[in-house]
Amino acid sequence: MIRVRGIGRRVGLLAALAALLAVGTWLGQAQAQTNNTGGAVLATRAVGGVIIDQSGVIRSASRQDLQELAKTWQQFHRDLPEELRRPSASRAISLKSLDAELARSMREGTPLPEEVCFLGGLTRIDYVLVYPDKQDIIIVGPAEPWRLHEKGYPVGTQTGKPIMLLDDLVVALRAAFQPQRTVISCSIDPTAEGIQRLNAFVRARRGNVDPVAFARALEETIGPQVVTLTGVPESTHFARVLVAADFRMKQISMGAEPAPVPGLPSFVSLVASSGFRPNNMMPRWWLAPDYEPLARDEAGLTWKFQKAAVKTMAEADLYNSQGERVKTEEAAPIYRKWAELMTTRYEELSKADPVFGQVRNCMDLATLGALIAQERLLEKAQLSLPALLGEDVVATAKLTPARHVSPTAVFARIRGGTMFVTGGVQINAWEIVSKQVNRPELAAARASLPVPSGSWFAN
Repeated sequence: MIRVRGIGRRVGLLAALAALLAVGTWLGQAQAQTNNTGGAVLATRAVGGVIIDQSGVIRSASRQDLQELAKTWQQFHRDLPEELRRPSASRAISLKSLDAELARSMREGTPLPEEVCFLGGLTRIDYVLVYPDKQDIIIVGPAEPWRLHEKGYPVGTQTGKPIMLLDDLVVALRAAFQPQRTVISCSIDPTAEGIQRLNAFVRARRGNVDPVAFARALEETIGPQVVTLTGVPESTHFARVLVAADFRMKQISMGAEPAPVPGLPSFVSLVASSGFRPNNMMPRWWLAPDYEPLARDEAGLTWKFQKAAVKTMAEADLYNSQGERVKTEEAAPIYRKWAELMTTRYEELSKADPVFGQVRNCMDLATLGALIAQERLLEKAQLSLPALLGEDVVATAKLTPARHVSPTAVFARIRGGTMFVTGGVQINAWEIVSKQVNRPELAAARASLPVPSGSWFAN
């Protein structure tokens, strides 16, 4: 949701739709309201592949939640302009013109078009082009028309890949231009107090106990896990993407919900079929970028994102008597096996459960922001972006922050014992942009790419 500060107006229903829809689920009740621009906006308690209530507790979205979202989409979705109704292998988006679109909406109090909120249907970033003569930076990537996925996400009509959002772009750019460089991350972990209670409970166990009752007691003893976010504001849609993907990964690994693709068993079933029970029953899995070095020309005016994928990493946590995580150790081979399966199936999973594809989109956008900041591309282009970068001018979505996860989502009974999973998402965009390789052939590629003229996009 893009909102204009100072004059009490929200720029556009469809910006709100973007904030609500992009992760992929309806997180709460949405209702249409009329604002002082004459349009309608959506109010919601949360967003994400999951429901987040007013107290910040995460749960899965229900069928009714998704039906409500589909009705909202049908009510407000409009036909696209002719030029955006066909897929494009290379759609160019002008950051200068995007900034101007935001400024125009601010001045006129008119809604942002849906196609602006969905960045013209971009599904990834291939190139970043700097044009000092035009005072512009242009991003180029494949794009296509969009529809609402059955799980509540806007995805491409051709490939089923999630669509990039203006709201997430704004968050990524502003994060990159903060005074202190930080890693963007989300982590869902037990509290120190919960670990202390768990240790005391296990030490006090005597004799034979019913395994089902014991597992249930363990869940109640350790209590909810807490959500920690760094690098982006916790109330943003960008942050919600990370939380939702982490939550879904935990559900799949613990068997709370089956993976929507073949070939990705739960970790619980993987252990059961292997006949092996790990000593450390606190695995940590997290999603991280898997990027090749960025290709660039000699002048640093043409950049290409080469391999840009997502990998699943694995470790095991160790806690002290105070319940504090003191270190991580190398994960058992079976932990790494599940991480490898998740990585192998990730592209397929991103279409079946598009929140995982949204994570990759966020990685691309974070890398774009870090590249522009580190390489001083605004200075090279002699470009300013007062609306995109100005938090005092345009506000992004303000959503209920995720705080807690029920232990039922992260606990599992496994081969006569119990285990719980931790981890999250980590995006070190600064590390990605620090790895570069010169490619003289980019000059020819640059000449073949579209350049917007008189519009904010070109095919």
